[in-house]
Amino acid sequence: MPEPQAPEPPSGRPGATGGGRAPEDGAIAATGMGGAMDLATSEGALVEGPAVGAGGPAGKPRSLWSDAWRDLRRNPVFIISALVILFLVVISIWPQLIASGNPLSCDLSKRQQGSQPGHPFGFDGQGCDVYTRTVYGARNSITVGVCATLGVALLGSVLGGLAGFFGGFWDAILSRITDIFFAIPVVLGGLVLLSVVTSNTVWPVVGFMVLLGWPQISRIARGSVITAKQNDYVQAARALGASNSRMLLRHIAPNAVAPVIVVATIALGTYIALEATLSYLGVGLKPPAVSWGIDISAASGYIRNAPHMLLWPAGALALTVLAFIMLGDAVRDALDPKLR
Repeated sequence: MPEPQAPEPPSGRPGATGGGRAPEDGAIAATGMGGAMDLATSEGALVEGPAVGAGGPAGKPRSLWSDAWRDLRRNPVFIISALVILFLVVISIWPQLIASGNPLSCDLSKRQQGSQPGHPFGFDGQGCDVYTRTVYGARNSITVGVCATLGVALLGSVLGGLAGFFGGFWDAILSRITDIFFAIPVVLGGLVLLSVVTSNTVWPVVGFMVLLGWPQISRIARGSVITAKQNDYVQAARALGASNSRMLLRHIAPNAVAPVIVVATIALGTYIALEATLSYLGVGLKPPAVSWGIDISAASGYIRNAPHMLLWPAGALALTVLAFIMLGDAVRDALDPKLR
């Protein structure tokens, strides 16, 4: 008898199993669990088409920060406030770009005079150019706000984060200390503590704000860390033998820092307003330092005869505080998943 011949392999491209013909559109292929899988989608579409997932065409999931940055770029409130803040930062570093005069150069013969060519904001009670003093006043106000915010955020985050992570006795002690600082009125504390300081630099004011401002950030950081350390990925890291420092720095801190950033951004404008308030009361920055609060205090007695002396520094202060508050609101909306 002639030996049976093996069937010739079908022509065409091999299928997934290596020897058979690729299933045609609409074919049903058996799965490894005894079920069936619809192969209606052509192989070319599977190979050539982009893998679209939750993170975009590449299929990579977006992080909270990438989602927040995407939302911020589309938010007109963020764009406007960021441009205003960028302008204020630039003129605080290089005020001579838009003001060529000297803020301490005064001419008593021009005191309380209004707008003139080359002096668009007029002159104050000492004959100083209001425009030049308003531009140079941004430097001390921005410096106080930024330095105080950085100090408060660093000190409050460290103390609150450690208390929230370890808990127990140290958490209870920090909570009671925080309650004591919350009971101190900020303005009254500034009047008492700064009245004995004779320096006219910004550092005593910055130190005072850090001393009384860290409890708020500490409460926020403590709550964020307590929430983050209960997540499954932290428990998994602990089960795998990760050290406390590794869990804090690699797993908890990146996921608990968003509320701190939001509160610190909004508080920056508050610290600028607080510096102006303390300078207005005579316990913050002192002459010959240039500050919006000092100029507002000096112009308050001439509001009827020369209102321009008060309106320009007060308007610059209000615009700066509003810009930082608007920036903080935009960052909060972008970083809060509940608002998406």
